[in-house]
Amino acid sequence: MRKGEATRQGILRHAVRLGSRIGLSGLTIGRLADDLRLSKSGVFSHFRSKEALQKETIRFAASIFRESVIRPALREPRGEARVRALFERWLEWPKRDPLRGGCFFVAAASELDDRPGTLRDLLVELQSGWLDALGRTVRFAVETGDFHPGVDPEQFAHDMYGVMLAFHHASRLLADEKAEARARRSFEGLLDAARTRRSAPTGADSR
Repeated sequence: MRKGEATRQGILRHAVRLGSRIGLSGLTIGRLADDLRLSKSGVFSHFRSKEALQKETIRFAASIFRESVIRPALREPRGEARVRALFERWLEWPKRDPLRGGCFFVAAASELDDRPGTLRDLLVELQSGWLDALGRTVRFAVETGDFHPGVDPEQFAHDMYGVMLAFHHASRLLADEKAEARARRSFEGLLDAARTRRSAPTGADSR
């Protein structure tokens, strides 16, 4: 990797971590230059504008998410094991990176949900794609026989996403020490409702 690209990726990685904590609106070329001890002109040469910086930060966050959550989960066999892997890695990815403000996309959604524009459009596109990916994974679980045919993949994805939103709210805002345990319990409830009678829990525990 060339030095210029390595510098750019370093800036974006810091921007993702900072954005999870202070929001996209707080990301400025000056702030990143000061944090990373770079010249403002040097940072500007990579992005040219604040909006371009914010867009690239969202895209870079999506690439981190793919590498941390989606790709490893796809190594699991189709069925409940893959659904569970997506949930577990999604739950853990802010700690793994780490993201001090929690899930970057939950923070960005709270900030952009009522602000029309290109940033919101990009976030909607990415989040819609993530929900579609969850739905496909659930459909595979139905096809393998792990989940019963009556399971609605889109509804399952919606409910699973709701568990994660509740977890973020409880853990970040309410500082609930039981937030993770409650999220896991809610997810296990979704799995229990979706399983066929012949399918047994795969990797479940009582956490």
